[in-house]
Amino acid sequence: MQELQYLTFLISEELFGLGILYIKEIIEFESVTHVPMMPDYIPGVINLRGNVVPVIDLNMRFYRKKTETNRKTCIIITEIKIESEIIDVGLLVDAVNEVVDIPPDSIEDPPSFGSKIRLDFIQGLGKLENRFVIILKVNQILELSELQSIQETSSNVM
Repeated sequence: MQELQYLTFLISEELFGLGILYIKEIIEFESVTHVPMMPDYIPGVINLRGNVVPVIDLNMRFYRKKTETNRKTCIIITEIKIESEIIDVGLLVDAVNEVVDIPPDSIEDPPSFGSKIRLDFIQGLGKLENRFVIILKVNQILELSELQSIQETSSNVM
């Protein structure tokens, strides 16, 4: 059966979605520990029950501007597969909305024009009643080489 449920969230006032099968949990944003030599869009790591979890600022990754944190700011903990390993990664978002059902026939291919986001990040556009949800490909948000350097850094941190 194809995945139909997506967690929706806001980044720079745009609505994004991620398949709920990729989501482990949602936590309130508190603070991150800065790690030197990381790309701009990785502000640092958090300690999640004894595990080092890198955090990606999706505003910075997509729009090149830092997330302004407030009481609605959340970190979505997701699993990303690198080669044969699965690692937890936190996605820093402006606000989490809700879980929605989007049937596969309501998802269109990403547009080849007009998007401020690299198309390889986008799985498709889901149609809700009066707006679109940009459905992300979670494994594309990070590049392989960056993930490996994060893993090496986080194993050195502990």
